[in-house]
This record gives sequence, C-alpha cells and structure tokens, in this order.
Amino acid sequence: MKPLKPAEILETSIEASIAKVESSFRRLLILSVLAGAFIAFAAEGSNMAAFNLLANTDTYGLGKVLAGAVFGTGLIMVLLCGGELFTGNTLIAAAAVEKKVTVRKMLRNWFIVYCGNFLGALLIAYLMNYSGLFASGGGMLGAVTIKIAVSKIGYSFGQAFVLGILCNWLVCLAVWLAYGADTMAGKILGIFFPIWLFVTSGFEHSVANMYYIPAGILAKSNETFASVSGLTEEVLAGLTWSDFLLGNLLPVTLGNLIGGSIFVAVAYLYAYKRT
Repeated sequence: MKPLKPAEILETSIEASIAKVESSFRRLLILSVLAGAFIAFAAEGSNMAAFNLLANTDTYGLGKVLAGAVFGTGLIMVLLCGGELFTGNTLIAAAAVEKKVTVRKMLRNWFIVYCGNFLGALLIAYLMNYSGLFASGGGMLGAVTIKIAVSKIGYSFGQAFVLGILCNWLVCLAVWLAYGADTMAGKILGIFFPIWLFVTSGFEHSVANMYYIPAGILAKSNETFASVSGLTEEVLAGLTWSDFLLGNLLPVTLGNLIGGSIFVAVAYLYAYKRT
C-alpha cells in the first residue's frame, strides 16, 4: 500500500467524518474524555521537560523546542490509540460542505467532543495539582505553570483568535498527514513535525489550554509556587476562571474552528473536488 495523495486524503477525511458524526453519545463522550486527557498529559509532560529552560529568557526558545518535541505525543495517542479531539474534528466541515453529513450532526459532534475534552483535561489538571509534582525543581514547575497560564490570558481577543487559527491549521495538517500515511511509523512522523512546529511557535490550542490555564489557576493557590513565580499579587488576582473562559478559551476556540475547517478542510475540498 502506498501513501495517499492529497485528493485521496480528502476522501479518507470525509469518510472518517461520516463515521464520527454517526457515533453514539456514549462512544463520543468516552473517546473525547480520553483525548482531552491525552492532550493534557502532553501539556504537563512538556512543562516538566522544559520548565527550567522556559523560566529563563535566554533559553526560552530552546524550552519551546523541547516542549514541542514532547507535546506531539498527545496527538499521536489520540489518533493511534483512539480518541475524539475537537480541534481535529473541525475537518468534518469538508463533509458538511459536500452535504455528506448534516450541519446539525456536525455541531452535535463538536459540542459533545468539546465538553468531553474539557472534562479529560480538567481531570489531569486536578490530579497533577493533587500529586505534588508541581513542587518539582523547588517549586519552579508550579511557578512556570502559573506563568504560562498568566501569559495565555494576557492576549487580546484578536491576538488569541489569530493564534488559534495558526495553531489548528497545523494541527489539522498533522491529522491530514496521518490519514495519508500507510504505516504506524509514517503516521507518527506525520503527526510529530506539525505539532512540534505549532508548540515551538507559541500558537494557541483550545484543548491544551483546558489543561494549561486551569493548572495555573490551581497552582497559584500554593503560596510557594506563587512566590517563586515572581508575579505580583495584582497579576495573580487576574488569573481567574472567567478570564480563562472569556479571555482565552472563547477566542482560541473560534480561531481553532477557522484554522481547521477553512484553511485545511474547505481549502483542500475546493482545491481537489469542487469547481
């Protein structure tokens, strides 16, 4: 079997989308909770690997490179172990434009999967906080976890929206490459490099942020982590659930929708199928 050509990947993506929207509520919920947990595992693992580098402005870029190399494991687990990820499922838009699935079924899939991803990511954030691992490096991991969360809610709505577009453009290309590969190793490599690029670049992923920011909110309740972070009380007070939901998650989610559905799914649909 040979790797698929782009036009063949499009057909495979549409066929996969049809199966996704026909899945039962139970299956979608279980697989989406798992996917949210897989992405959160990747997020906490990338923080653990790179927190010393990320804490230093001189080595920040290298920290992002290392974090990106670890983070790709999350999408690899989602696609190869089985999972439903909201950002990847924005590719269903091509099947909806082709009228192979209804808009109602597409939105149903997105809603269930989004909620399930949120539950899975929150679960890992709470377990990580309870585990005591944020105390790693003399509390530096907890401090960096807080600083990452603060930086993410510091974007304007427009900035977060654009960063969400750029992120899911690359994430959906990773899914696209995985659809086209004919071996397990090929799928892993196809996933790894676009994800490495998006994390290294600093783009914004809604499901990853379902871990990053809640983890920071939980970590800031520890006085040691808050102190080591070097952030002022005023800045720490601004790290709230409402700022997370409205200031970051909402615009990033909208950007992710555009990045995956328009710049990958619909773009390739009109390039290879529609006149």
